Amino acid sequence: MLPDNIKSQIRTIYKEIAASMPQFRSRREQNYMVAEISKTLAGEYDKDRRIIVVEAGTGIGKSLSYILGAIPLAISSKKKVCIATATVALQEQLLHKDLPHFLQQSGIEFKFGLVKGRQRYVCLAKLEAMIGAQDSSQIAMWQTKPDQSQINELQKLHQDFHQKRWNGEIDTLKHPIPDFLWQQICCDKHSCHRQVSAHHNCPFHKAREDVDTWDVLIVNHSLLFADLELGGGVILPEPEDMFYVIDEAHHLPIVARDFSSAQATLRGACDWLEKASKTCSKLQNQLKTTHIIAPVQAMLDHTTELTNLLTQVAHFCDTQPQLFANPESRLRFEHGQLPQSLLIQAENLATASGSAVKQFNKVVSVLTEAIKDGEVPKHQSEGLLSETGFILQRLDNLHKLWKMMAKEDSKKGAPMARWAELITGKQQDYLFCSSPIEVGFMLESMLWQKAAGVVLCSATLRALNSFNHFAHQVGLSMNDGSRFLALLSPFDYENNATLFIPQMVCEPTDDNYTTELAQHIVTLIDGEMATLVLFASYWQMDKVVELVEGKIPKDQLFVQGAIPRQQILEQHKKRCDDGLPSVIFGTGSFSEGLDLPGDYLTNLIITKLPFAVPTSPVEQAHAEYLKVKGGNPFLQLTIPDASRKLVQSCGRLLRKEQDYGRVTILDRRLVTKRYGKSLIDALPPFRRVIE
Repeated sequence: MLPDNIKSQIRTIYKEIAASMPQFRSRREQNYMVAEISKTLAGEYDKDRRIIVVEAGTGIGKSLSYILGAIPLAISSKKKVCIATATVALQEQLLHKDLPHFLQQSGIEFKFGLVKGRQRYVCLAKLEAMIGAQDSSQIAMWQTKPDQSQINELQKLHQDFHQKRWNGEIDTLKHPIPDFLWQQICCDKHSCHRQVSAHHNCPFHKAREDVDTWDVLIVNHSLLFADLELGGGVILPEPEDMFYVIDEAHHLPIVARDFSSAQATLRGACDWLEKASKTCSKLQNQLKTTHIIAPVQAMLDHTTELTNLLTQVAHFCDTQPQLFANPESRLRFEHGQLPQSLLIQAENLATASGSAVKQFNKVVSVLTEAIKDGEVPKHQSEGLLSETGFILQRLDNLHKLWKMMAKEDSKKGAPMARWAELITGKQQDYLFCSSPIEVGFMLESMLWQKAAGVVLCSATLRALNSFNHFAHQVGLSMNDGSRFLALLSPFDYENNATLFIPQMVCEPTDDNYTTELAQHIVTLIDGEMATLVLFASYWQMDKVVELVEGKIPKDQLFVQGAIPRQQILEQHKKRCDDGLPSVIFGTGSFSEGLDLPGDYLTNLIITKLPFAVPTSPVEQAHAEYLKVKGGNPFLQLTIPDASRKLVQSCGRLLRKEQDYGRVTILDRRLVTKRYGKSLIDALPPFRRVIE
């Protein structure tokens, strides 16, 4: 039960926050969301299943709702709160605006901060090794031979850090450095050992010291999964001691799936395995201890075996070019099943790579001991740790891939998606990949069963007015004790906005559709001051740009990809502020997280229903799996996904209570197809004009 003192504390804080914000409006939906979150986390509805899924429409104020619903209860019950988001913008908002304001008004003492992954921090040891003396050991640290400007750039970073002008985080760099350069100096779990003296003052480890003192942790979805995959409680506090708030939760299924996938090349792996053998031999010669001999000899045997096995798989692919003779140069294994000859190789690779990981860990452990005992000179130890760390990371990944390739699929769930892609270049190679199709069972064991409590929220979680699709994706069920709550936006959609579906000759499948589309867009923007046109593909957007040339003034049109997104928004807003008409053309990424309130957007045009074509091997495998089970992929996957995306796109129009405007959808399938009515009914209750 939620204790009475916490209830009254939440009410008091809410009043204080309301009084501190002149524009604040108390909303019934927001109050209800706060109450339901705190009751669920307190175990009032189900002691064993403290999970709530909330779709909070635009304008409810979901971040304040979950902060108020979770933090007072967490502090009183000695739990921590982990807020996971999908975008940097929301992390920044929580870090610099929402949480500081809550701290100030609530009277609760708590610490908070943003937890970043290792790769956001520089590894000082790597940085120093790469700007060291111009000898072979320094050059070996570089993936490609450096030019002087790159060395100068790194020397400047080193100087700025030691003169306290930079704290070692990529996000605080005054001038960004190229990605390939950062990848060579950033921290990684294999070569950055806390016990080695050179890493005592490492920016990453110093940042992690602060994390232990925080009560509220802000993370991105990827870092959350990095911790969960390690079993939880490694990067972040233990799941049992934490309330998780997963905001922008509609991204969760894809992030979880991508995080659980693996890929590796064949001949590329042979190349770095050869380097691994050389490193092992070098260590055997350099270290005085006899403990290094056995693991190095075993490791050399494993690298030989792995190279032979990978070469055999490459030969199998080379001798069957017809398998890759398609536009994607891809061989997808139907139903996730490898041919028998390949399956045997995959099993052998899984075993051999697993043994190699074990032996190489022993090699690294002997090296670390030798460094601690001072047997290895400092200038050499850093290079060796980076080198062995790089190899261990690659070995781990190779083992993960071939284990997934060889694993027998469960009869109860969906099979793995497995495929290979032909890579042409200096040498012909093949990229082997594996990914789960469904991740619900994984989330159940990694998070739902372990967490002290979970809040999943977003402005768009339902598809076709139902949570069923999302619940299935994340492994929840409507009757497993989890709570599901849909709170409608308080906006007056009927009086403030119109949904317009004009008469058209063509449907999107027609060859002449793009030409008609361009004609309609020119007509629809006539006399309008602030327009956003959302396209389903770059191809169609570029074609329409050609067709409207001379009909829309160049200085009035901003096209995604022509200039950076931020620049488009700034120039668009400036034109609107100056009373000049402005038009933005964008694709799917502009249909989410784009905030153009008031007069910055009054005319939204959606060109086509956002049906995803199953081009990715994972989507194709998912559709194949549903068919085998007697299902209909179009009705079970495509339509629900399009419904959610369409609601999201329409959500760009009204961002604040007084906003107004028109949404036009130029896709007659909403009227002509049977599924059209259910898609329209799932949209906000706009005033409708259907020709």
